[in-house]
Amino acid sequence: MNTAMDKFFVHPDDVQNFGFDWGKLALTCAPEVNDAKQFSAGVVFVPPGQGHTRHNHPGAEEIIFIIKGTGEQMIEDENGVEETREVGPGTTVFIPESRFHATKNIGSDAMEIFVVYSPTGPEKALREAPDFHLLPAKNNKGA
Repeated sequence: MNTAMDKFFVHPDDVQNFGFDWGKLALTCAPEVNDAKQFSAGVVFVPPGQGHTRHNHPGAEEIIFIIKGTGEQMIEDENGVEETREVGPGTTVFIPESRFHATKNIGSDAMEIFVVYSPTGPEKALREAPDFHLLPAKNNKGA
């Protein structure tokens, strides 16, 4: 049974995932998912040895929270100098507005990462990536 409240309780399997050569993103909070206005968020899944390349989100800040796995997180400082640190479960990483960054899974298990973008919008640019493809939702809630 579907209710108006379903959009407030979203599992990654409930939505189409953004697929890439390096992993996938389940956008679980966004204007098109549940009318979010101030930010968008989702769960990123990165297989062992994979990662996304250096990129930025012009005009938006990002929060990265590591749920599972071990990775290397690179962030450039205000002068463009890269700093890379090992990250694992419980680590929060703040990416300042428009700052270049990259994430790589260096562990033997998949990484699960919760990401937040503010304001909304960076997730739309991901659709322009050359390796972007949509993966169907696993759960059919009739939406």
